[in-house]
Amino acid sequence: MLIRDARAEDAAHLVRFINMAADDLPLHFWKRSVGPEGDPWAYGSERAARETGNFSYRNAWLAEVDGEVAACLLGYAAEEEPGPIDPDTPPIFVPLLELEAMAPGAWYLNVLATYDAFRGKGCGSALLAKAEEIARARGHKTISLIAEDTHRDALRLYRAKGYQEVARRPVVKGDWQVDAGEWILFVKPLA
Repeated sequence: MLIRDARAEDAAHLVRFINMAADDLPLHFWKRSVGPEGDPWAYGSERAARETGNFSYRNAWLAEVDGEVAACLLGYAAEEEPGPIDPDTPPIFVPLLELEAMAPGAWYLNVLATYDAFRGKGCGSALLAKAEEIARARGHKTISLIAEDTHRDALRLYRAKGYQEVARRPVVKGDWQVDAGEWILFVKPLA
């Protein structure tokens, strides 16, 4: 397995991984952003190919197995002093922002996702180790992530790797079709 920095030309993979990690919530948002005539996948790809922003390819790493892209890690520094949530924030995102604010200054692992064909091959564990390496190298004392309560395999992995549950918030669904009931914040101190 090879873990490498993502590149702008990886945007099509990145949007699939970003969408997988949050059970179509990004696609739901992208559809609203482009309207009925727009292409939500192209919109997401444009965002992933940007040089700046949290979802830029510059914040992503890909695992390759036998030369094929298999899995993705995307993360960045959380705010040291999170401010209040903008009252215009769509309600669907408020619980996520509340949980993110509970781990100020952590390195926030926003996306960890593996294509189905590569599950069970160690990609998730390898990328978690990479995330911790990146966080330490950038001077962070903790790493945080948010998972859905329905992602049972991921929850087992996080707990097995020393991540501790800190808080939960109900998933706000609106017209987003998802089985999850709660978002769960995990934090791990980095030695």
